[in-house]
Amino acid sequence: MSFLLPKLTCKREVDQAIKSVAEKVLVLRFGRDNDAVCLQLDDILAKTAHDLSKMAVIYLVDANKVPVYTQYFDISYIPSTVFFFNGQHMKVDYGSPDHTKFVGSFKTKQDFIDLIEVIYRGAMRGKLIVRSPIDPNNVPKYDLLYQGI
Repeated sequence: MSFLLPKLTCKREVDQAIKSVAEKVLVLRFGRDNDAVCLQLDDILAKTAHDLSKMAVIYLVDANKVPVYTQYFDISYIPSTVFFFNGQHMKVDYGSPDHTKFVGSFKTKQDFIDLIEVIYRGAMRGKLIVRSPIDPNNVPKYDLLYQGI
């Protein structure tokens, strides 16, 4: 399903997307086209893209082609999904130590839709961090690589 969503292939394109998307949530999925979990997430993103078109714009970013952002957002697990609103990085409290990105795939389309709605409404009120509406049991668990250093 990744062929249904637009792809950003270089740093300049990612920069342009961050700067130019206005009054909508920008969703950047960092991953690889041939990864099974990325394909599962891409399927959810593609199926919800039309429903969320008034609130969000979704792009796929190959983690290997944009190493600057991969390193900046500490993307060590793929897929990782990062959110922006009017050029501002939106953080989400998933009940995990990392609020900068969502790691893994969403369990259901509704989880993703609910998250975008909460980010959109919070951003419209000027918030930079919002609490995730996703059931904590549906949020993938992982260990931070820099933990305990």
